[in-house]
Amino acid sequence: MKKLFITALLILGANAAICKNYTIHTEQEFNTISAQLKPGDNVVIANGTYGTWSLVANTIGTAAKPVTIKAETSGKVIFTGDTDHPMFQLTGEYTTLSGLTFTGCNIAKINKKEGLLVELFNSKHCRLTDCTFTKNTAKTQFMPIVMISGNGEYNRVDHCNFTANVDNQEIQIRINKEPSPQYTLINNNTFKNKEHVSWKNFNGGECVQIGQDPILLGLSISKTTVRENTFIRCNGEPEVISNKSSQNIIAKNYFEDCEGELVMRGGHDCLVDSNTIKGNTCGIRVNGTGHTITNNNISNVKTGIRLMYGMAKSKTEIGFYIAASDCVIKNNHIENCTTGILIGDSKNADWTGKFDTVRYPSRVMQDVAPYNNTLSNNVFVGVGTNVVNN
Repeated sequence: MKKLFITALLILGANAAICKNYTIHTEQEFNTISAQLKPGDNVVIANGTYGTWSLVANTIGTAAKPVTIKAETSGKVIFTGDTDHPMFQLTGEYTTLSGLTFTGCNIAKINKKEGLLVELFNSKHCRLTDCTFTKNTAKTQFMPIVMISGNGEYNRVDHCNFTANVDNQEIQIRINKEPSPQYTLINNNTFKNKEHVSWKNFNGGECVQIGQDPILLGLSISKTTVRENTFIRCNGEPEVISNKSSQNIIAKNYFEDCEGELVMRGGHDCLVDSNTIKGNTCGIRVNGTGHTITNNNISNVKTGIRLMYGMAKSKTEIGFYIAASDCVIKNNHIENCTTGILIGDSKNADWTGKFDTVRYPSRVMQDVAPYNNTLSNNVFVGVGTNVVNN
């Protein structure tokens, strides 16, 4: 037994010895070593300030021993400059990028090339963690600084700090007609001090966007989880979190003093649970079918929960907005609001000339009322009117 124990220790020691550390100063140095990286290896980017890189990590780790690309000292590896391409792109499996700071970067679309700071593309079990994104600017509308895209799964963005970024989306889950990312986890990040976007239609400034086309692709299943994030003074546009795909979970997030809402813009069958919303413009806005909205604490907003009119109903019709239906609204605590729950907002809104009816064969009148929604066990404290049926 003693010999077996010693043998096991020797094997563990040998495995540990196999893992290597590499220090790099340029993306070219990474390219030189990338083909030889093995599970458990660490690539250390030396402390310093760098311009825009174009590093593609198609590295393969394991659950027990991921490949790690990290700052020598967290916060002391800084990237800045203009880019029309992804600066860091993870395309492999079980690879972690950590400790980097991106500040003063300008991202733009030029000749169909799209600037990004970090992209997880076709990746599996890859992770972006402990990174800081501050005072970065999108020079073209609807551009994220972090994107999860392609046919990937089980990727994660966690414990990152997004502060005072300009005219951008922070994190985008890209949903296309092709297979899209599945089971993405966005957790324990901080988003704060985001000013209004400068775009004329006041659009394109979400902190988290799960899908881009709710009209034609809202049925796309993403199974993204957004949990335990903090949003403070996020005023980019009316949608702080924008859900535009199906079967996602948005839970245990904290919102404070945001000029926007948690918005189910499209998609179906999502869970919105145990979020805390204080002092936003409003609380939760709902379009689509089959959502479960439970155990949320909403206070000091104009309207706690809004169930919206649509141009169409159900999962089988196309509408620029789908009427809220078959949703369960229960066990929410709504306090110090003008209206607790509004059933039927944007009644008879006319969208003539406001969207492309050729691309989106939708009626333009928002006149389909919410229906078949269940309200139960919601608590109202200091609310002007608990429930309004419009």
